[in-house]
Amino acid sequence: MRDFFAITSLLVITGMMVGVLANAATTAAVSATVTAQNISVTVSDAGIAYGVIAVGSSASTTVSGSGLADAQTATNNGNVNQAFNIIGVDSASWELGTSPASETYTHYFCNTLACESAPTWTEFNEDSYTTLSSTTVPANGTQIFDLRLEAPSATAVFTEQTVDITVQAVSA
Repeated sequence: MRDFFAITSLLVITGMMVGVLANAATTAAVSATVTAQNISVTVSDAGIAYGVIAVGSSASTTVSGSGLADAQTATNNGNVNQAFNIIGVDSASWELGTSPASETYTHYFCNTLACESAPTWTEFNEDSYTTLSSTTVPANGTQIFDLRLEAPSATAVFTEQTVDITVQAVSA
């Protein structure tokens, strides 16, 4: 009987040691960080006064021609690459359209460095956003752009009209 207890005790101790060895493990920490995506745009100087213009004529923010020398600068204030879009609105009395007509005006932008010498004007409307940025704009980067307004070909309204635009930032 003594041998039985000795063998049983030996087996129990061996089993406990094997169990301890089999359950042995090590751990290591993983450092993880995250930054929330920030999509943000500001426009400066963010104000244009086209002034009084003749029916059927145009005015722009460029320096040349009938220009006001008032280019706008969209700045990526976010922390990721962005693309900028632009959209316009109807005024109280004039509709934003695809070509000047009675009570219909048009709005265009130019986003190249050649806006002063050989502008390429791109029309934008009120129905959907139009891509404004010529390239992806990195964080803290800018997109300079000029605007041109073509007045209605005919109008019965000779009071100041508000023809606002909106610049939208999206992840690029």
